[in-house]
Amino acid sequence: MTLPEFFGCSFIAFGTPFAMFVFTIANDSIRIIILIAAAFFWLLSLLSSALLWFAIVPLREYLWFGVIFSVLFQEGFRYIIYRILRRTEQGLQAVSENPSIIENKHILAYVSGLGFGIISGMFSMVNLLADMSGPATMGLKGGSEVFLITSATQALAMILLHTFWSIIFFNAFDVNNYMHIAYVVGTHLFVSLITLLNVHEMYLATLLPNYIILLATAALAFKVAGGSKTSFLRFVKCQ
Repeated sequence: MTLPEFFGCSFIAFGTPFAMFVFTIANDSIRIIILIAAAFFWLLSLLSSALLWFAIVPLREYLWFGVIFSVLFQEGFRYIIYRILRRTEQGLQAVSENPSIIENKHILAYVSGLGFGIISGMFSMVNLLADMSGPATMGLKGGSEVFLITSATQALAMILLHTFWSIIFFNAFDVNNYMHIAYVVGTHLFVSLITLLNVHEMYLATLLPNYIILLATAALAFKVAGGSKTSFLRFVKCQ
């Protein structure tokens, strides 16, 4: 059962992001570079939060402390990559064979957000996937048998949320919409802190709010990217 569980959880967590990468990014070298750069900035945010956690010894035992500052560092580095991409738009236009990457600024936000999300999901799942490959998995001697699939489902939610958050975040700074900036930071803090309930195996209390926020964030990202009810219905009808 270990290998089926390994591949099943892998496809749950990374199947949708992989499809998004293949169909929207893989055929454009500039988008691939931006995605890798965004992943690198997320790693820098992880390093920064780790250094802070290491430096403040009295608070090391409190997980909420690390979670809060990890989120704040991630949003800080999301802003840094936003500034870098906006300053280099002309250069990107000069070297890119696809002018739409500059004409539609939401593409840059989408690509960088997916980069943030993929690396975040990889770090949250890599050790679990290694354990899933055998010789045994969670579920015996007091461990919850749904822990692994819950972790994979949570990783998928975070990957998609990072993508939508970047679209909202970039647009919010373009139009000075501070409510949307607060929404991104606030929901990021909420979905991250609520995962602390997993320690008590309260998985439904974690996943249900996260996926409600995911749907709301997806709708908001669709709206700020120029979507409408008409365009959504045309998409559903494949027109």
